[in-house]
Amino acid sequence: MKVIAINGSPRKKCNTATLLKNALEGAESEGAETELIHLYDLNYKGCKSCFSCKIKGGKSYGRCAVNDDLTSIFRKVEESDALILGSPIYLGTVTGEMRSFMERLIYPYLTYNNPPKSLFPKKINTGFIYTMNVKKEQVKESGYNLIFATNEYYFKLIFGDSESLLSFDTYQFKDYSKVVSDRFDAEEKAKTRREVFPEDCKRAFEMGTKFAQRI
Repeated sequence: MKVIAINGSPRKKCNTATLLKNALEGAESEGAETELIHLYDLNYKGCKSCFSCKIKGGKSYGRCAVNDDLTSIFRKVEESDALILGSPIYLGTVTGEMRSFMERLIYPYLTYNNPPKSLFPKKINTGFIYTMNVKKEQVKESGYNLIFATNEYYFKLIFGDSESLLSFDTYQFKDYSKVVSDRFDAEEKAKTRREVFPEDCKRAFEMGTKFAQRI
């Protein structure tokens, strides 16, 4: 069994990547083969709106026709048994790289039937791990809930079961005194990093464990 994680953060050793690694460790504890893919290492763009994936009888029907660094990644997704995406929240949504990846991943499998159907060849478990500066009580007023719900809707439609893990009030800088950041309480951020983030790592590990057990 294979579990793939997709890191939509530009940083490979910070909050999002750490949680994804914990999720994969959870899957590995149940015997799964795992792989962590960093989107910022790849060369690609978002959907080109060529509609090749929608042409009846076309050679690219249900598949993205663009040949770039994502082509092999999509093959790996189809061969996987579970998929976990991770992204920090930038300006109210996922990173540009993650958004472009999701366009290319989801759109070819999404039919224009009424109701829409999925062309993905099987059902797999999917999860999304989000990291963000805001506190839990600020999520609703920030409008983030709509973003999370929309992404979960499409992942359930295309792949099957899906769930989200939210990590709040994350620690961004090693030394807050060196950046203009009056908006944040550095001591409170450090406390959250010490006391709450380890619990988020445990939840990520449990997600990976659960996905592997379901396979």
